[in-house]
Amino acid sequence: MRPAQVARRGADYLRRHGVDEPQAAAESEALLQRVLGVNRAELFTRDAGLTTAEAKAYGRALCRRCTGTPLQHLTGEQGFRRLVLDVRPGVFVPRPETEVLVGVVLDVLDGIETPLVVDLCTGSGAVALAIADEHPGAKVYATDVWDEAVALARANATRLGLDVAVSHGDLFAPLPVDLEGRVDVVAANPPYVPASRRDTLPPEVLADPDVAVFGDVELYERLFGGAHTWLRRGGVVAVEIDDDAGEAVTAAASAAGFSDVAVHPDLTGRDRVVSGRRA
Repeated sequence: MRPAQVARRGADYLRRHGVDEPQAAAESEALLQRVLGVNRAELFTRDAGLTTAEAKAYGRALCRRCTGTPLQHLTGEQGFRRLVLDVRPGVFVPRPETEVLVGVVLDVLDGIETPLVVDLCTGSGAVALAIADEHPGAKVYATDVWDEAVALARANATRLGLDVAVSHGDLFAPLPVDLEGRVDVVAANPPYVPASRRDTLPPEVLADPDVAVFGDVELYERLFGGAHTWLRRGGVVAVEIDDDAGEAVTAAASAAGFSDVAVHPDLTGRDRVVSGRRA
């Protein structure tokens, strides 16, 4: 059986086990590409069938996906804007909606030739690396409290050849002191899902570490307080939020002294990013 036929059967299997279209077809193809070491074009033009070892590896991957293992943990990668990032269990997998945060930051940086940017709670480094990739003049610093995240973000930066300085520590604590009061943009995708919603979350979300998923407005209050110190006058803070937290997070930003506080929607129209400007 040709690999293209195998991929179609794999998609049927995923659908029967709760993976919706069009994800079922795309995920079946991605898993088979990983097993065979081919790209999508090669998958559909290859005539040779799977070896016994390849068939078993593909079957195991399908079974793991159907029991809640995230696709990205099986393929080891995740696309994010123009980049393909390495991902691994134990570090938050970047989501498509976080691309909105990068877009907001890039709009702020438009016309600033060599801005200073800080990305907090960087995880795999997705936001910091995308900013460095799409605004080559930017000097980007990233921090995370999770050792595994710092190691992965550094590895992604090295592999992609992007100049991002990644440090271990809580929020602003590991930053060079000479940046204080000079930063143009502070960005963050902090843990923001209320712990009370744990039982409503899909297995793919629960596969991420709790420290990267669950949080509340207190973290935003700390973040805004620090951002007010580290930003230059006119600098901007931009944070990703839970889609029903817009009111609470904008109130926290205003209370910390930010002006021009705004909420930015994602592609589905849900509140996704809050930004504010330091007076």
